[in-house]
Amino acid sequence: MVRDSAATRERILDAAFRVTLDRGFASASLEQILAEAGVTKGAFFHHFASKAELGRAILDRYAVEDQQMLERLWDQADRLSRDPLQQLLLFIGLYGDLDDMAADDPGCLFASFIYERQLGVEGAHEVIETAVRAWRTKLRHKLDEVVERYPPRVPVDLDALADLVYSVTEGAYVVARATHDPGLVRGQLVQVRNYIELLFAPPPIGSPTATV
Repeated sequence: MVRDSAATRERILDAAFRVTLDRGFASASLEQILAEAGVTKGAFFHHFASKAELGRAILDRYAVEDQQMLERLWDQADRLSRDPLQQLLLFIGLYGDLDDMAADDPGCLFASFIYERQLGVEGAHEVIETAVRAWRTKLRHKLDEVVERYPPRVPVDLDALADLVYSVTEGAYVVARATHDPGLVRGQLVQVRNYIELLFAPPPIGSPTATV
């Protein structure tokens, strides 16, 4: 019985996530979410006191999964290379290879809630800010390691560069939806990876900027 109850709760969360990505949380009616989940109002209110509470629940779950994914990809990149630049490039490549990056209708739950500040979902902004700062911190730490070994070929703002992967991904979601191009997000991350590789690549031997 407990297992069935937990499964019902997860089904509601899954449905709310899909409907929110498709329509936005403000536009998603409780009836639409329940129809998508295949549950009754009674089952819903057994798990959630309100739609706002449901919104916070899907946001919390998404934030946990996002952090787990971030840690998993960094761990994998660190195992594949000891070189900080290669680790950074591997991380971006692994991130771009995620199935979500080639979805027919890509999107980010954080963006849905940021765009709809009037939702009344308590603590939503703090959850999103914490998640975004986790990305920034991880990337900036790795960039500091990269710069120690590979001075950039042109002046660069490392704080801005640390935000680039996340910022490009969020913008690419919008363009991918507008153009119905499921490969666009992945393609944009390839361009970011190429830029970073060129930015920190040592100059060719014999070039005016090469150092001994």
